[in-house]
Amino acid sequence: MKKITIAIDGFSSCGKSTMAKDLAQEIGYIYIDSGAMYRAVTLYCIQNDLFKPEGIDTETLRKQIDQILITFHLNPQTKRPQTYLNGKNVEKEIRTMEVSSKVSLISTIDFVRQALVAQQQEMGKAKGIVMDGRDIGTTVFPNAELKIFVTASPEIRAQRRYEELKAKGKEVSFEEIFANVKERDYIDQNRTISPLRKADDAILLDNSNLTIEQQKEWLSEQFKKATAQ
Repeated sequence: MKKITIAIDGFSSCGKSTMAKDLAQEIGYIYIDSGAMYRAVTLYCIQNDLFKPEGIDTETLRKQIDQILITFHLNPQTKRPQTYLNGKNVEKEIRTMEVSSKVSLISTIDFVRQALVAQQQEMGKAKGIVMDGRDIGTTVFPNAELKIFVTASPEIRAQRRYEELKAKGKEVSFEEIFANVKERDYIDQNRTISPLRKADDAILLDNSNLTIEQQKEWLSEQFKKATAQ
């Protein structure tokens, strides 16, 4: 069976990453979380005090962007990829609300996107990958053989994020998360560089009312169709 590139785009908190991880594991492909890469850059900026009252210190970030190395390594227990920032496992740190509230600002910076897109395209040269994000099917891999665009209502996405964080013992409010979801939607769709949009040849998946099993079955069917062509 030929190996293909699978691009999964969509709104925040749609479960894209979980979906892509599960699919990659099932079909034996490599999973790359592009959103985690932007989160890692955001964490780097927080750690290095690049968020100033007047805005992001883009001059310093531009000088340091080539020193920000993001890699993925499989957790031997879970068999899931984890994000490393300059050699350190930052999987937990990049999932906090502090990072979530700032990541869309970082993703609008042109030289950050250029640097990360170049890294992503290098990772995908050998095919046999599943990558999720905001602009994978439109910018990173416009020739991907299978493109999926995921959506769900803002209320459902906020509830999913709320339950996820509560399960991790985080003290968060639904209202704060709902506001963050709507803000990220607006920023992602209206940024100048690679705005979030459905590629013309992407298959739309609204998973608002789907179970995990129904979603897996649907994805498996799309993969079989794409590899049979």
